[in-house]
Amino acid sequence: MGLLSRWKKDKIGAPATKETVKPEATDKSSKKSEKTEEKNSVKTQGKVGGIAYRVLIAPRVTEKATMLAAENKYCFLVDRDASKSQIKQAVAEAYGVFPKAVAVINVNGRGVNFGRRSGRRSDYKKAIVTLPEGKTLNIHEGV
Repeated sequence: MGLLSRWKKDKIGAPATKETVKPEATDKSSKKSEKTEEKNSVKTQGKVGGIAYRVLIAPRVTEKATMLAAENKYCFLVDRDASKSQIKQAVAEAYGVFPKAVAVINVNGRGVNFGRRSGRRSDYKKAIVTLPEGKTLNIHEGV
């Protein structure tokens, strides 16, 4: 960091003059520890609900997904940037059950026609979460 400047007024009433002052010497290791503390506080500051609300968008309620529920497999729409480990952590946080396995499918949106106009549906990511024996999620009830 360069020299810091401070304006100082003379005792006699002369106009203010610019005075340069060198900053205090600090230990580099203390600066690094301050930076890591700031980063950690920022990371924990935004985690009001954890990562579950960012990763899991919605449960996928389809006929095929309800058939998979009999095999302890549950289907979710997830964030496109989410990894398998993040999906496991999000399911554990949201439902209190740590998954045994996660399969991820990137689905390309199809082209569709709206009268004379053509369009395209959005791409999305789908995750099939396998739970351990005896554990279930209450996703398909009441649908």
